[in-house]
Amino acid sequence: MAERKLTAKKKRAAEVIGLLRGEYPDVKCALIYEKPHELLIATRLSAQCTDKRVNMVTPALFERFPDIDSFAEADVSEVEEYIRTCGLFKTKAQDIVGMCRMLRDEYGGKIPDSIEELTKLPGVGRKTANLVVGDLYGKPAMVCDTHVIRLSNRLGLADSTDAGTVEKQLREIIPPEEGLNFCHRLVHHGRAVCDARAPKCEVCVLRNVCPSKDKPAKSTRTKKK
Repeated sequence: MAERKLTAKKKRAAEVIGLLRGEYPDVKCALIYEKPHELLIATRLSAQCTDKRVNMVTPALFERFPDIDSFAEADVSEVEEYIRTCGLFKTKAQDIVGMCRMLRDEYGGKIPDSIEELTKLPGVGRKTANLVVGDLYGKPAMVCDTHVIRLSNRLGLADSTDAGTVEKQLREIIPPEEGLNFCHRLVHHGRAVCDARAPKCEVCVLRNVCPSKDKPAKSTRTKKK
């Protein structure tokens, strides 16, 4: 019975992947960055904050602190002022300075290429680590943010609001080489169509494969990034 359910989920996942690829053929990370450490920092800032807001804040932040060394030497209170509108700015500023000090002192200024090493950095959870290894290093990744969790549940591909559990469930049914773009496409689709409060099922490309069509979405807000 369990094997049959898994097979059915894999089939649905393949259909979703194909439909989303047709709808969003060219996808990339919504966060704007030029240097590897900038992606790490921008992703930390995105916790409980929109990517749009982060992209408004980071240009001035990255101009003031252009590299890992300058962040490592930064006064936390000054970083706070640059990121104040991102929310949780005190904790985020401490994490940013802390992670850059650790990158400088323990990793020679290089961003680690494994989830295990990345999650040792202050403020870095699996969501951030997956995004970094996927976008920077092209490794298999499953970035489970709020949109991915919400849509995966609505599509019947997952049955949890816990990011770690959803990541594990998706890894069982999504081919590794499809994981990163699958997540990017879910994010785009979540913003454009499958809204948390009022999903536009009538225009959704996934309508015929979605078991939750025309039903109100449940909250899947997560805290850990």
